Amino acid sequence: MDKKRVTVPLVCHGHSRPVVDLFYSPVTPDDSSPMLRNGETGDWIGTFEGHKGAVWSCCLDTNALHAASGSADFTAKIWDALTGDELHSFEHKHIVRACAFSEDTKHLLTGGYEKVLRIFDLNRPDAAPREVDYSPGSVRTVAWLHNDQTILSSCTDISGVRLWDVKSGKIVRTLATESPVTSAEVSRDGHYIVTADGRSVKFWDANHFDVVKSYTMPCTVESASLEPKNGSTFVAGGEDMWLHLFDFHTGEEIACNKGHHGPVHCVRFSPGGESYASGSEDGTIRIWQTAPTGIDDNGTCLANGANDKLRVDAAEASESIEGFHLSGDRQVEGKADKLNGA
Repeated sequence: MDKKRVTVPLVCHGHSRPVVDLFYSPVTPDDSSPMLRNGETGDWIGTFEGHKGAVWSCCLDTNALHAASGSADFTAKIWDALTGDELHSFEHKHIVRACAFSEDTKHLLTGGYEKVLRIFDLNRPDAAPREVDYSPGSVRTVAWLHNDQTILSSCTDISGVRLWDVKSGKIVRTLATESPVTSAEVSRDGHYIVTADGRSVKFWDANHFDVVKSYTMPCTVESASLEPKNGSTFVAGGEDMWLHLFDFHTGEEIACNKGHHGPVHCVRFSPGGESYASGSEDGTIRIWQTAPTGIDDNGTCLANGANDKLRVDAAEASESIEGFHLSGDRQVEGKADKLNGA
């Protein structure tokens, strides 16, 4: 058997607590932002400040002009992604565990411990939100699909993924899983729903909702992501602290990378597929290139060739990533950061 190559990641320090969520934007504004990380050094440049409790979720809108965050302080906030200013704060009655901008950027979807999905009209931020029918459990993940006609959600304590019709506010389909779904991603082309539950990663047809692929993982995984450009590989991370890269078509493990010193909570591919980022209990974000430029004598893939100077690929210069961090007791400093590969 060929020896699997080990990749040296770019390590982004600066978080004082575990990183439980991260998000790549499809574009990066040309203007400077106080929320950027330097893509060559990983230096932390700025933060969104304002939350008074653990930040559980983060996202950017389609144009990367606004950011949203959901927190244990019972609020979801909208931020100006260019200046870092807080624009709106939406009160909830319990912890906000998940949030997502609609594809047209006009609405924000939130969910959490209240077991209620709320849709906020961002053109009328002072108006009361629309409440979708009650979720059967505490909401863990949310997403939009089908041109904002369908909502996807999973629960912290109940297995399965629920699909809601936005117009009627009712559940129209449940995708059955053996364990609660800790990660749900809609592929960039909209063809697949990627879920992680227990030791399983599944790929569902996003239109007909059949299981296209289902693979058993080497450990309990918390997050999985499909390479967006060709859809030929996917990455998963979880309790063993490793990042496992697999062939989408066969399920064969083609790479296994270690660098984190705690369980991996979140992993996402960059929009171009040149790299993927992972967030961990160890308080770091690590960026792993899928096509490194150099290999040392031990078969280790270097992020910037044989001189081992870590550097994001040039194609990453047009992309950005956002991550929020928690303390060990799930209380937060109320800060968030965005990484820019500039």
